[in-house]
Amino acid sequence: MQEVRNAAGLIVDDRESGIFRVHRSAFVDKDIFELERSRIFDRSWLFAGHASEFPDPGDFITRTVAGRPLILVRGDDGKIRALMNTCRHRGNLVCRDHKGKGAEIFRCFYHGWVYNTRGDLKGVPGEDAYSDAFDRDALGLEPAPRMHNHRGCIFVSFDPEIESFEDFMGAALAVLDNTLDLGDMEFVQGHLKYSMRANWKLLVENSMDGYHAAFTHERFFTHFMPAMGLEGRTRMPLDGGPNPSPISPTIPLGNGHVTTGYPSSGRLSQGHDYLEKYATGEMEKYRQMLTLRHGPDKSRMIEQGAGNYLIFPNLIIIDGWRVFRTFYPSSQDYMEINGWACMPKEDSPELRNVRLEWYLGFQGPGGFATPDDVEALEGCQMGFATQKEVEWSDISRGMKGITAGGPSELQMRVFWREWHSRLTTGQHAAEYGD
Repeated sequence: MQEVRNAAGLIVDDRESGIFRVHRSAFVDKDIFELERSRIFDRSWLFAGHASEFPDPGDFITRTVAGRPLILVRGDDGKIRALMNTCRHRGNLVCRDHKGKGAEIFRCFYHGWVYNTRGDLKGVPGEDAYSDAFDRDALGLEPAPRMHNHRGCIFVSFDPEIESFEDFMGAALAVLDNTLDLGDMEFVQGHLKYSMRANWKLLVENSMDGYHAAFTHERFFTHFMPAMGLEGRTRMPLDGGPNPSPISPTIPLGNGHVTTGYPSSGRLSQGHDYLEKYATGEMEKYRQMLTLRHGPDKSRMIEQGAGNYLIFPNLIIIDGWRVFRTFYPSSQDYMEINGWACMPKEDSPELRNVRLEWYLGFQGPGGFATPDDVEALEGCQMGFATQKEVEWSDISRGMKGITAGGPSELQMRVFWREWHSRLTTGQHAAEYGD
């Protein structure tokens, strides 16, 4: 494995000159990938799922988080647990279904060991063949070392000594709460699951990158939105020149978390115009409900959201489309992505339908964004085959406070500063701004 001292040279962070570069070996080197697994994914709070995916006793989902197979289950006592999906006998997966309802037991198909929904070992075929030292009570399904349920959002950590969830989240917790304040939130059934032949950090960058939208997603802004009778707000002139609209400032939130638009009652979310046009009456009713709950200023802040934001290392929330997205690498050039539409249960059928049309039109598997982004990031990974000859990627845009030409890349530098500090010191970065 690459020594930590060699990781120190992966970043050029010259704040005085306004230059930030990333060595492309960070995207292709197997040793760096292994270092990421041990120093980042094994030592962070990681998003695993939402309680609305398994709402009733006996309901469960299975999911792989940081390479570990998990069962997220609501036990017969109503308690949510994150259990390691491996039989204590010979290690096989205990639960092979992606999700289920009303389960009473999980039975390993290999040798038939049976566990209840609390993870207790309840049955061992031929148990009489074991000695008196065999302790069934000590052989239940192992829980994840740490689990935290924040308003239905389930986070786990595989580091039993990790800092508290609240300390890890820092200022990002208020931004997440602003998203969740939209209502009694749920993950809409039918989540988007796909893969990409690209390094996971490319999708971190891309998910918060306002620079690429007008070019990579040109069809959406120049064809789809005008066809819908809407103005395409790209935040980037296609033909150069000054930026046509104000840009929300990127705000570092501590510990590598960052948002491209801190919640404000004055900003407009990407979906605002679409919802106003196609669900005018329903949006007005919903807005009145939010105002009764939170007051006018706070309700506007909740409705408009926080742009695109990162909960380090790999949870992206995109308020303009009500997207939650995670992605886990299985190698330095391959990752699996999960995407969910997170929407209020209070939606009327009409409003829910319009929200989903907006979500699927851009974020869905056949939408205007997702296929384009897959193509773009896989192209980057192919280009990195030249990394011995072309060693550095430049991420300097917007340094020295220059924003007249359009979106900054500060949000990416925040991520890379935390990433670099974790790999070299094992600690959070000391400074995130330019």
